[in-house]
Order: sequence, then structure tokens, then C-alpha cells
Amino acid sequence: MVETQIVARGISDKKVIDAMLKIPREKFIEKKFYSQAYNDHPLPISEGQTISQPFIVALMTELLNLTGDEKVLEIGTGSGYQTAILAEITKEVYSVERHSTLFNKAKKILDEFGYKNIFLFNLDGTEGLKEYSPFDRIIVTAASDKIPKPLVEQLKESGRLLIPIGDRFSQELLVADKINGKLEIKNYGGVTFVPLIGKYGVTE
Repeated sequence: MVETQIVARGISDKKVIDAMLKIPREKFIEKKFYSQAYNDHPLPISEGQTISQPFIVALMTELLNLTGDEKVLEIGTGSGYQTAILAEITKEVYSVERHSTLFNKAKKILDEFGYKNIFLFNLDGTEGLKEYSPFDRIIVTAASDKIPKPLVEQLKESGRLLIPIGDRFSQELLVADKINGKLEIKNYGGVTFVPLIGKYGVTE
């Protein structure tokens, strides 16, 4: 998987590659999908959500430009796979999941791995985690039609935010750097994510 889907497609950050090599993806999916665990496509998990394809996980992690000392906010814990990858690389990961079922499953799996730098919350992720802000990096693993205002406010100056923006059928991965209080945005092309539901996300 790492050689053919990730390195071959341009991912070069050694920290990201090492994390992808270390974390067993099958631990985060249902047993009936074990044979597809390392295939180059997303897989369904419960609550109508998905675990992203390995390349997208690697790409988004690399685009965060992590040095290892950052406090990262993840919106959409989902299966917990992206959370684990982040925890391997950076100082602290604060991850928010609105679905109780997914939250409990991810917490159980991540606890089994023994991570001490992951902090999980069963809340509306579009509101962020104001009491723990500011964050050096914010990664959103669901698509919205706009960047939620609370996330911009909770992003540290010189920090970076990643989010898929678009509708249910066409989305683009945006990387936003906060410079002098304003976002400087770059577009990294088409992606497909489930909708970001919540007070500051898209409407159901």
C-alpha cells in the first residue's frame, strides 16, 4: 500500500510514511472488509460514514506540514485511523466526533493502542473546541460549503487548516494558512467526503 499508493504518488514526508507503515488499517474497519483494508479506496464504517482511502489520509497529513510539536484539532474522528496517524507524528491530537457510536468505537480502538496524546470529544465538531484553543493545525475530514467560523477563530496565527469545500457531488481540498488574522488559501484538487453536519456546517 505505502509503496504503490502513497510513495509512488508523491508523498515524501518520512514521518507520514513511517506512520502509515506502522498503523494497521484493518483494526479500524469491520471484519467483512478486512480483505480490502489496504486497497486504494474509502470503505464504509457505521453511521453512513467512511474511512478515507490511504492516499488521501497520507496527503492530508503531509499537507499539515507537521514538525512534531503541534497541537492538532481533528474534526470528524470517524474510525480513528486518521487520528492514530496524527498521534504518531505530533504532540497532541484533539479529535471531535458527533456520532456516539463512532466515538465509542474509535475510543476503544485508540485506547487499545495506548496513546496518551489523543483527546476525544463526542460533540458538534463545527463548533471546534474553544476551551482548548488555539490550535496549530486543524484538519476537517468532512465536506462543507464554507469554512466554519469557529475553526478560523480557534486557529493560531501562522497556523494551517485543511478542509474539503463544495457540495455533495463536487469538492476541493483547501489548505488555509492564517496570516495576519486572514486566511491565505490554496486549492489541492478534487476530493470526495461525507457532509460536515453541525451548527456551522452544511444543513442535513
